[in-house]
Amino acid sequence: MSTAKALLAGKRTLMIGQTSSFIGRFDGKLGANLHCCPYYKLVPISNGCPYYCTYCYLAFVYRKYSAFIKININYNTMFKQIRKTISLTRSKTSFNMGEMLDSLALDHITNLTNKLIPFFSGFSNAYLMLLTKSSNIDNLLAIKPNEHTVVSWSLNAQEPIELYESGTANLSERIRAAKLCQDKGWRLRFRIDPGILYHNWQAGYADLIQKTLTNTKPENITLGMLRLLPGHLRFAKDAYGNRARTLCDYEFVKGATDGKLRYPLQERINFYSFLIDLIRSFDKNASISLCRETHDIWNIFKDHCDPKKCNCVVW
Repeated sequence: MSTAKALLAGKRTLMIGQTSSFIGRFDGKLGANLHCCPYYKLVPISNGCPYYCTYCYLAFVYRKYSAFIKININYNTMFKQIRKTISLTRSKTSFNMGEMLDSLALDHITNLTNKLIPFFSGFSNAYLMLLTKSSNIDNLLAIKPNEHTVVSWSLNAQEPIELYESGTANLSERIRAAKLCQDKGWRLRFRIDPGILYHNWQAGYADLIQKTLTNTKPENITLGMLRLLPGHLRFAKDAYGNRARTLCDYEFVKGATDGKLRYPLQERINFYSFLIDLIRSFDKNASISLCRETHDIWNIFKDHCDPKKCNCVVW
């Protein structure tokens, strides 16, 4: 079976099981020249998600492991591990359920939001981060919102969504879902990441910002750009064919201490400058941050972006 067929088959297969570990610690350390904030990864669903994003690093990470998606249902263990982690953490901390999976893609099956949101509301120093490319919000609209859960949408211009985010909600569907959640009372954030360069990208991202900020008022917008490990680049070309070639046919550069390839510095400066100016034209006081960027980028945008208010820092 080809790599592409194996990936697709795995995303159509659900396994019910258990796990011994629901929580992983990300310490924010990616090397000397990168900035990122620490948080806990909450992983009740293993091996990725049902979406088929060309750039997804999880497909690369899990390529040698089980292809299927595994829902871990030993929830008593999960809650015990969360309680223990919180008890050992004096400061406020985030539990990010969107780092290793899409938080809402399977929520109609797992009902995890119904379990986790009331649970986190009982702690003064712990917060749940939900990150999604879906419009699967029925459970959220039926739950009473509280300050200890943040709902964040991963957004992109419509053309990259169509080309590289197969199976996900389109841009209009995501914005509509976000607006419904904000109107309900949920804390709302956006993550425009990965930013992707393509012909006439300025028009696509201008449309994204206009549609987003005329319909919603997020408490934060985090920006990031495409970054791939060299092996991931080769894997994507093999697994996704023409979809990956249009994505990866670019002069990526090395230099960051996480080992990932990125667009050249000036291209990233141009992209961030364009988006920041657009966002400020709608809201001059908008909270903007950057995701996993190098110190030289942070130094350029230090007057426009706050490293303490990135998507994963939710208090």
